[in-house]
Amino acid sequence: MRHPVEIIRSETVFRGHVWDVRQDTFLYGGDQVVREFVAHTGAVAVLALDEKERVLLIRQYRHPIGERDWEIPAGLLDIEGEDPLGAAKRELAEEVDLQAEDWHILSDIRTSPGGNSEIVRIYLARGVSATAEVFARTEEEVDIEKRWVPLDEAVDAFLARDIQNSILGNAVLAAYVSRAKGWATLGPAVAPLPPRALPLRD
Repeated sequence: MRHPVEIIRSETVFRGHVWDVRQDTFLYGGDQVVREFVAHTGAVAVLALDEKERVLLIRQYRHPIGERDWEIPAGLLDIEGEDPLGAAKRELAEEVDLQAEDWHILSDIRTSPGGNSEIVRIYLARGVSATAEVFARTEEEVDIEKRWVPLDEAVDAFLARDIQNSILGNAVLAAYVSRAKGWATLGPAVAPLPPRALPLRD
């Protein structure tokens, strides 16, 4: 539930290649509060599930942690006017050369609401097959490692803390629970994203 506040001042204090850092001064409880946060474009992620109930995990280099991290295909919502489902289909094709027949919303998460405005929509993609085109990858995607893992094993690995990626963890746990409920928790793929409480840029 949104809790509107009066924003007295808002400015971009750092404009980055991928996202910006904003500083807002707002009234809360009668006091002026100053907070800096990453103004994030939002993102989509895809948990691809095959006919053997295996999920596709990928491992790629992530510079902030200096490691190759296990995760699921994902990407920013940084193309003007692109809908989230279209972005998810694009990322699945560009990162792992896959397409899917059946798409549903698995979960919507806010990754770190104390530090950024990011909303990630996680889709469940089933009926997967190879794309006709194989994409040329660059930068951190050039050496992506792919591995199909039984859903139960992926859940166990996350609970054992062998993998720590929060989006991956949310996705496999949500899928595990949804499967136990006959997939009744899934949402329609075309549902709108939760509203952004603050504008992306000043």
